[in-house]
Amino acid sequence: MTLTIIDAPSPNFDARTKVPDMIVLHYTGMQTGEAALARLCDPEARVSSHYLVEEDGRVFRLVAEERRAWHAGVSFWKGEEGVNHASIGIEIVNPGHEFGYRAFPESQVAAVIALVADIRTRWEIEDSRIIGHSDVAPARKQDPGELFPWKRLAEAGHGVWAEADPAPGEPLSEGAEGVGVFALQAGLTRLGYDCAPTGKFDQNTREVVLAFQRHWVQTRFDGVADGLTRARLMAVLRAAS
Repeated sequence: MTLTIIDAPSPNFDARTKVPDMIVLHYTGMQTGEAALARLCDPEARVSSHYLVEEDGRVFRLVAEERRAWHAGVSFWKGEEGVNHASIGIEIVNPGHEFGYRAFPESQVAAVIALVADIRTRWEIEDSRIIGHSDVAPARKQDPGELFPWKRLAEAGHGVWAEADPAPGEPLSEGAEGVGVFALQAGLTRLGYDCAPTGKFDQNTREVVLAFQRHWVQTRFDGVADGLTRARLMAVLRAAS
């Protein structure tokens, strides 16, 4: 599709401290796109993103890619804390889980794919660093959520997707301990999450598993590492390597 950018400058940005090498996708989580755009441009809100994609496919540019937008907050990916300095943030209009989460329209998905492709012509961004807000902040966020078509994005050449048959073994859930939990945490850490291996399935591990499921499983998102979740993790790690 032809990408048309509408400038809607936000005052909420500052200087970068690193060349961007990551794209973080969000949903707006507000009742309308107009309300979301207004908030992202409100100096008192102190939040912003580089782009906002409306449900009809319109793309608004709020902050220049060379500047740091304030979209991810407290966050972590692949050893980096506070990923705003290293990322380009894309807000996707959707009411979110609070206001009636729904599927993303075709025109919007096509625009997101075109926008990501366009951004990657200017910056070196690996597929494994095209992620969601919930991936970098699993304890706080769940966007863009289990309805976002990550597989479609990857099939268009942007991001990582892999499928696998369920692995044998009992599901791992909060309170479990042992080698299996350690291996699960090590795999999640290797992928990028903040999930240091301890061998104890704690609340943080549950939140990270849930974030992984929203991105790479999507048929199950309960924070329980069943055979399908563990098999997908291994497959995603192979695809991302």
